[in-house]
Amino acid sequence: MQMLERPWGITAFGAASVKAVPDLVRVRFKIVRIEQAPAAAFEAARAAVRAVRAVLREHGIDDAAIDGSRLNLKTATEYVDGRSKFVGYQCQAAFALQYGALDDVEPLLVDVVAAGANEIEGVDFDVSAKRELRAEARRKAVAAARAKADLYAEATGVRVGAVLHIEDVDPEQPGVSRYRSHAEAAATTAQDLAPGHIVVSAAVILGFAVARG
Repeated sequence: MQMLERPWGITAFGAASVKAVPDLVRVRFKIVRIEQAPAAAFEAARAAVRAVRAVLREHGIDDAAIDGSRLNLKTATEYVDGRSKFVGYQCQAAFALQYGALDDVEPLLVDVVAAGANEIEGVDFDVSAKRELRAEARRKAVAAARAKADLYAEATGVRVGAVLHIEDVDPEQPGVSRYRSHAEAAATTAQDLAPGHIVVSAAVILGFAVARG
């Protein structure tokens, strides 16, 4: 990402972030079973799937709220002394769910593992109002860019004119960080790093005409 190659008027970068307490969690886990025969692997995985689904229902999670894969079978091998060795047939099922009872996450994970899930792939906290938070961050990013443009205009004895260019920027893409030091609203504070919060960021490049007099 680059600023305009042939700048005109005033070009300013603005960035901002807003934070919120998470109100949902996304959990991804797997059931993996290895047996010497395919039928035994399927049966072991099915039994674990039934047990896990029962636990999820006990925690108030309906089957419709769970994304579960079909049972998948493949040959399981391991390397011993540089050589591949057959160890059985691996059957697995993957699950993904979204959960709103954050205080129940720890007991849920404990019960899911006890029921037969043996690979926890991810536990990610998030907010349901991310679109609204992103919109707020974008408005603040625009305000930051405008404030910077006003400062430059005042320092050089001109006035900021009409907006001629608006460019949305992904603040997480490579190359954007070199502009962050120029955006007061994007400065990292201890509050931004507070644990237990979700930070939603936005950034923008604005181009303004120069009005003299």
